[in-house]
Amino acid sequence: MKERKTRSEKEMKMMQKNLKESKKQHGIKYGKRKLESNNDDEVLALMKQARMELEKKDLGCEEGVDEMYALDEYESDEDPESNKSNKEEEQDGVTRIYFCSRTHSQLTQFIHELKKSPYGKTCFSDFPLSVVSLASRKSFCINEDVKKLFSIQQINDKCLELQKNLKEKQKKKDEEIDVVRKKRVRVSNATCCYYSNSKGMDDLTSKIVEQISDIEDIVKEGRTVRACPYYATRRAVSFSQLVALPYQTLLHKPTRIATGINLKNSIVIIDEAHNLVEAINNMYSCQVSLREVEKSLSQLQQYAQKFNKRLKAKNLFYVKQILFILRHLAMVMVKQGQSTSPAAQSGSSLLLTINQFLFKASLDNINFHKILRYCQRSKISKKLSGFFEKMESNSKKTTSYSSVATFLEESKKTDSKHSFETSNDVMMRSPLMQIESFLMSLTSPGEDGRIVISTDGVGGRCLKYVLMNPAFHFKDLLEECRSVIVAGGTMQPSSCLIDQLIGQAEPLHRDRVFEFSCGHVIDGAKQLLPIALSSGPSGESFEFTFEKRTSLVLVDELGRLILNMINIIPGGLVCFFPSYKYEDFVYKRWQNTGLIEKLDAKKKIFREPKNSGDVDKVLIDYSKCIRRATAPTSKLTGALLLSIVGGKMSEGINFSDDLGRCVIMVGLPYPNLHSPELKEKMRYLDQNMRRDTDGRKGGQVHYENLCMKAVNQSIGRAIRHKDDYAVLLLADLRYGKSSVSSKLPSWIGRQLRKVDRFGAAFGAVKKFFNQRIRRPETTCDVRSVVEFPSLPVM
Repeated sequence: MKERKTRSEKEMKMMQKNLKESKKQHGIKYGKRKLESNNDDEVLALMKQARMELEKKDLGCEEGVDEMYALDEYESDEDPESNKSNKEEEQDGVTRIYFCSRTHSQLTQFIHELKKSPYGKTCFSDFPLSVVSLASRKSFCINEDVKKLFSIQQINDKCLELQKNLKEKQKKKDEEIDVVRKKRVRVSNATCCYYSNSKGMDDLTSKIVEQISDIEDIVKEGRTVRACPYYATRRAVSFSQLVALPYQTLLHKPTRIATGINLKNSIVIIDEAHNLVEAINNMYSCQVSLREVEKSLSQLQQYAQKFNKRLKAKNLFYVKQILFILRHLAMVMVKQGQSTSPAAQSGSSLLLTINQFLFKASLDNINFHKILRYCQRSKISKKLSGFFEKMESNSKKTTSYSSVATFLEESKKTDSKHSFETSNDVMMRSPLMQIESFLMSLTSPGEDGRIVISTDGVGGRCLKYVLMNPAFHFKDLLEECRSVIVAGGTMQPSSCLIDQLIGQAEPLHRDRVFEFSCGHVIDGAKQLLPIALSSGPSGESFEFTFEKRTSLVLVDELGRLILNMINIIPGGLVCFFPSYKYEDFVYKRWQNTGLIEKLDAKKKIFREPKNSGDVDKVLIDYSKCIRRATAPTSKLTGALLLSIVGGKMSEGINFSDDLGRCVIMVGLPYPNLHSPELKEKMRYLDQNMRRDTDGRKGGQVHYENLCMKAVNQSIGRAIRHKDDYAVLLLADLRYGKSSVSSKLPSWIGRQLRKVDRFGAAFGAVKKFFNQRIRRPETTCDVRSVVEFPSLPVM
């Protein structure tokens, strides 16, 4: 005991001596504190403070600027969830309904229709229906300082930072070591007044539950009571019977868990379900570019160098592992791009399974589960992002790290070699967040996804994870929910959809599947005229296959068809082409032949823009032109809109009444069969999906269904209410085949006329419109046109 005490005294004296020497050597002042104290904690705290200030002086940093970006101590690899009990959350006894749709605008329409129903009236029962709409922070935030931030990621990070400041502000100052630390670190004291308003939050939550409100109503009420709509709606979920939410919140498991949604014994209704498989595939697929990997590698190397002396052993170990992974990800892209193989030279892509990719990148010995757990708990990507954002703002003042400022400036420049980058990628201060998503995909079951190494000749190299099996991520809904209802206006053909959502390994779920199809609200015999047309005015056959559709004779025949039809079709005519490239080819040919001038003399021509920002203007001008054409003095009979299948106008836009009296579908828009991703998807379905009733493999059925779903979605733009009427012209002889026509919606297929000669089709169309009564109230409504989805078509 005496020996231990003597050794402790010697250590104390040695620490005090080192501290005095450091103070004397570097001129560090500690005020009037006495260094001869016998308090070990106090001396250790002072020692730690001395070391930090020495490092800051050596690195040329301002006091307290960078400490908040240093990684916290990381001591354990164990999953904190494993130490918790597996006891399930207590159920509140409510069978909750989750209504899910693709966009916020569609959810708003649902809420408006719900208000009109008996359930929207408080007198309907003693217990009126309680409804809550969920949305992102970007849609709900009313804090102007947060809302003005440009990217969603910045809005989320700022919101969480304000919450953290509020919690730390509420803590008491208890230990002196904390006081010393607070003097050393300058942390922002800004908080959110809307989140901290507990009374306002209670009032807003009560009003959300008591009355049916859409997103705009909730935001307006939140401003009135000065409470946060985002967190009020999340609190209101446990008191609600019906929850309206977007696809991402329900179908993406991490987002669903973070939102606190419990699917146990619930009923899920998924609207617009024809997009469901593609939506799940897009949610769980991700892409990282060589530029992003190189930028993350450079940033993390500089970060590790700066904070090297402050990193504990565990932190240093994982930072080095992440650097190792980044180097190998970059190496595999560079090597593949430098390959002398014909595939690499032609700019095509290499497609691998997850295991094949890990072996190729020499990452097969890495435990990605531990890496991701470390990234999540240490928040290294956010620390890195905040650190470099601070460095960028102080780049002019910083001399020791001028290379960092130069790097950040270079990263802002637009590089044509990386045209695949999205605006969100450019906005990211640190792309490590995106790389974490890619690493997450590497933990998926090996056969459920593929890694695509893009090697285009321009230099825009990237790695992309492509999900092959959406059933793996959809099974949680099937297992937990009491019932799952998928609904949509163009669900047919549905067999391939069911197979991909359920999979072959779940026969019990297949026994629970029930299909129901109902007719349209219109009288199909009187209000709809669908025609499968095999030839044009001069007798030329319409066969718009990929090999034949560039025939000038065929293109000219299509022009003559439209030129004849615009003489008898009132209002708007929408013509859908398979791609932007083909539409441009046809338009230029018609310009050279003078056909454009003839068409424009009858109906003004509008073209779908490639830029999403220009869609509003085109739609409004198109609508105004049709409205002006109804005037007796007008020389025009309406307008002609050249659109693209799968483009910005093929879904979510209502060409009702005079906006779309006729829809012409040019050919069958089959996807590119030479795409390596589509080839691999078809191969996967051939191996894992059953054959259809005609004996065709799953890949072939999927390929045909992709085409017909796009057709059904496009031609469905014309009939939008019970009094609407329109003509559908399917210009291709293949629509006359039963294998194709059987995949049209039943309400269209029952009325379909298969016509071989143009004269018969022309007479039928003329007779159809002669029998219609043109009423003034059926003119177009600009508001209904511009309310298109804010998200891209999937």
